Amino acid sequence: MSDSNSQREEILEPESKKIKIDHENGNGVTDTQLKLKDFILERILNNSTNRKSVCVLGKFKDKSGVALVHLEKNAFKEEDLDSVGYFSADTELKTFFQNDIYGNYECFPPSSVNGVKTTIIYPATEKHIAKYSQQQSHIVLETPELYDKLTLPHLEKEQFNLQWVYNILEGKSEQDRVVLDNKCEKEGFVLLPDLKWDGITKETLYLLAIIRQRGIKSLRDLDESHLPLLRRIRDEGKKKILEKYGVPGSQLRIYLHYQPSFYHLHVHFTYLKHEAPGIYAEKSHLLETVIDNIEMIGNYYKKATLPFTIREMDNIFNIYETNGHVQRIKQENIELIDK
Repeated sequence: MSDSNSQREEILEPESKKIKIDHENGNGVTDTQLKLKDFILERILNNSTNRKSVCVLGKFKDKSGVALVHLEKNAFKEEDLDSVGYFSADTELKTFFQNDIYGNYECFPPSSVNGVKTTIIYPATEKHIAKYSQQQSHIVLETPELYDKLTLPHLEKEQFNLQWVYNILEGKSEQDRVVLDNKCEKEGFVLLPDLKWDGITKETLYLLAIIRQRGIKSLRDLDESHLPLLRRIRDEGKKKILEKYGVPGSQLRIYLHYQPSFYHLHVHFTYLKHEAPGIYAEKSHLLETVIDNIEMIGNYYKKATLPFTIREMDNIFNIYETNGHVQRIKQENIELIDK
């Protein structure tokens, strides 16, 4: 359910052999150099053929603690489909077969257009390992009573450190990535590219609006007093994205997650063509619908039953299982499903 600890994931430049990441703590940010050639693979946590990504666990030579390396194939950029990109003289084809008018090949384009989006989490915690591991998921229908009795005590106990969020809001880190900074303490927010986006490729556009006001954890905390904040995020976010990236509001998917990846209210902006993680009905709530629901019933999200997914390695799964709301899938049943 959670995304970040005091060590926050950073997207690494694929063309660089010397990897620079931010290592954050309560006193600010310091730089650490890591090299992928020093990474020692221990096991594969998740290999997604659908998303063309893989997450592996291992260690760096001469360093303590474990690390996660997440590799994901980049989306094609339209500007690279030219004589200096995929169709350049340096592109090579390996023939698999040819039959009449049909040919099947493996293409080796220039390295300049063949980067792999890479994220390193170091040192990684058990929660990070659980988050990135392939595992069974379940849907919980969370009533307000279940939220108060089970979910809220859990997230207050096990919430990840949010120092990386405060570093952004206080101007201590990632300021070169900020697209919009509204400094109003009550209705202000910072808009910047999500870590899953390279900040360039329009086809995978993904930005995050992080509110300045503290103490609002998720949808459950929203009421009519927050409508000006939500409208400002919607309107100013749309306007800025149109100005900077040329994507109109009608082609943006603007939504909140429940459960969120971290418990400081934030809003996702993605390109409508991009099938980003977490856009499905059991997790995603369109901002426009959230505003409309609160306009009709001021405390709607304090009364509503909200679905969310939990995975069997999440600690909260044990809580809901112990209280009889979910049941772990036995290994023999998994094998039958896979067949």
